[in-house]
Amino acid sequence: MTLAREIAHRNFEASIRQQSYPGRGLVVGRSENSASWLILYWLMGRSENSRNRRFVVEGSTLRTEPVDLSRVVDPSLIIYEAMLELPGVYLVSNGDQTRTIYETIQAGGSFEQALETREREPDAPNYTPRISAMIDQRAQPASIALSILKANPANPELTDRTVFKPALPSAGLGICLTTYQGDGSPLPSFQGDPLLLPCEGTAEELLETYWNALNAENRIALAIKEIPFAGSASKLIVKNRFA
Repeated sequence: MTLAREIAHRNFEASIRQQSYPGRGLVVGRSENSASWLILYWLMGRSENSRNRRFVVEGSTLRTEPVDLSRVVDPSLIIYEAMLELPGVYLVSNGDQTRTIYETIQAGGSFEQALETREREPDAPNYTPRISAMIDQRAQPASIALSILKANPANPELTDRTVFKPALPSAGLGICLTTYQGDGSPLPSFQGDPLLLPCEGTAEELLETYWNALNAENRIALAIKEIPFAGSASKLIVKNRFA
């Protein structure tokens, strides 16, 4: 096993498998056979409102919806498009900023410009970070970008914006952001650089690997988008806790 894979597996054990509450998380990576890009996104929840949702696939779009509409308390932060596509551009985020990024790029703007218009989530005292990522294949070689919008530690009314543009991951590896780094009150926001994580096996095997690693009490839904390098259409697979 290479050093990079050893690091990825250590990160996976410490930050995903042994972590009771990483919150929502996203990974952008490359398949083990180096034939496709992969985007993973998962939901976790502690409250009844957060747990009352599931993933729905509509073509190339991944969105959330309530399991029981009558139990929805506040849909503003839990119902959104999590994955969207433009020609050569693949987006994922943990909120309705996915739509903001989509519309900004469609109008000729950039990933960074889109997120300059957004703030961390307004859910005091947690002030949940907004995490987003993009795979851009409009030019070759392709590129990836990730972003986290977090409450400023000195004044949570303000937002700190950080964009990461890492080198493309090797086959079987991915780059990850999560919203939290464990349980607590308030919840501790993600800190530091994005995590290197494994993306081994088929998309179906990878879905099961991550699903089984996420805390069984708090996991809600998991999705993987597979984007073939050959240029054929992407494919989405999902697993929901509640049908």
